[in-house]
Amino acid sequence: MYSTLEEKYQRLRKELIGGGLALLGVALIGTLWYKLVEGWSWSDAAYMTIITLATVGYGETNPLGDRGRLFTISLILMGLIAIGYIVNRFTEALIQGYFQQGIRLRQRRRLIDTLTNHYILCGFGRTGRQIALEFKAEGIPFVTIDSQADQIEEARELGYIVVQGDATLDSTLHAVSIDKAICLVAALPSDAENLYTILSAKTLNPKIRAIARASSEDALKKLQRAGADAVVSPYITGGKRMASAALRPQVMDFVDGIITGADRSFYMEEFLIDPSSCPLIGKTLREAHLRSQTGALVLAIRRADGNLIAGPNGETLLLSGDVLICMGTAEQIRLLNRVLSPLRSHWVRRPKHG
Repeated sequence: MYSTLEEKYQRLRKELIGGGLALLGVALIGTLWYKLVEGWSWSDAAYMTIITLATVGYGETNPLGDRGRLFTISLILMGLIAIGYIVNRFTEALIQGYFQQGIRLRQRRRLIDTLTNHYILCGFGRTGRQIALEFKAEGIPFVTIDSQADQIEEARELGYIVVQGDATLDSTLHAVSIDKAICLVAALPSDAENLYTILSAKTLNPKIRAIARASSEDALKKLQRAGADAVVSPYITGGKRMASAALRPQVMDFVDGIITGADRSFYMEEFLIDPSSCPLIGKTLREAHLRSQTGALVLAIRRADGNLIAGPNGETLLLSGDVLICMGTAEQIRLLNRVLSPLRSHWVRRPKHG
């Protein structure tokens, strides 16, 4: 039972190829018989085979005995079966629109092949849908993987690039160009699936940033040991956010308003101090004049060794490998992007004005 048009297209394609090979086999058998058994020339043997399979009603190329005529009858029957099978498959393809599906499949493959520095979203369940919405709102390139046919169709209807398959398999990750991706998000329903996906992703692309979903604290620790750069537990995180919303509602409203959604007045972004392109290395924040040049606010600095400086002052030095966490309006973030090298240098986030 084939659950998707893609699977049916692949099945039909194999059947059409099989029917064509069967017809060629019958033609080869007929040609060899007339050549080797009847002793005809190659041209006569091939001609007799073709007119027999085509059932055009021409007479025998050379006289045939009873044995030859029995073989010719068998050849006609085999040809009719092979041709009938091909015609049946071809008619089904036309009626069901499988050829159009094949064109769409090839277009999707070409699109995936052209992706570079993209994100891979594994799982299009409730968590995956929300992640996809945020990715789309941010305007970043991403491809979705899921094994469920209904979720695949839903993702396609929403206009996402999607591949049906098992995200834990290396072949599936290769199909979405994991070697050229910069981030993978494992949002599958099973902790075991997320664990295997992270292990496979890190093996195929050690430089990829891997984010995983965990349903328990034990799974969270295992995913971290497996190489996940960040692990999020919806239950733990959701509980903390609900408590914060109860205790500090205005703070939570402000934070939610600057980190999610497309129609925002303020944005948070992170920028890498790249020694190859940033002229501000070795200067203090006061000397860099980032605030006066762009209006953006530097909220924190993550040093290359992992140390976090929250609320840096004017005397804080900018060092190579620092990651600046900044906040500002859309225009302020764009101005800051011209001064600093963005962490995701393959694309410049273009937030919409609220």
